[in-house]
Amino acid sequence: MKAWRYYLPATLWIILILVLCTLPGKDIPTNSFLERIHFDKFVHFGLFGGIVLFLSMGVYWQKKHISAFTLLLFIVIAAVYGFIIELIQKYWVVGRSFDLYDALADTLGAVAGVIVFKIILRLFYKQKA
Repeated sequence: MKAWRYYLPATLWIILILVLCTLPGKDIPTNSFLERIHFDKFVHFGLFGGIVLFLSMGVYWQKKHISAFTLLLFIVIAAVYGFIIELIQKYWVVGRSFDLYDALADTLGAVAGVIVFKIILRLFYKQKA
């Protein structure tokens, strides 16, 4: 089987994040309640947790194991990607700005992605991660 098939979900997810995070500010729906509870931070948390989860699943599906170093590397990659997107928003996207708390939510979401991956391994693959 072609290796790219294992990473197709992660690739599509990463592209989706880039598209969503580079939408002009005027195209982002607003809601005062969601703004008060900082719902966008939950969105960032989930999106970047998804990156790590999908990448981890891809490696696991391909190799049937994954190292702790690889999981840590995926966290770093997702965090750096989130930081770069914040810079893109600051310098190139109209109506968007850099938000360090978004980058923090991205990083925490990436860590959560590893936790969810390990839970999935235990529940569905009966393996200890």
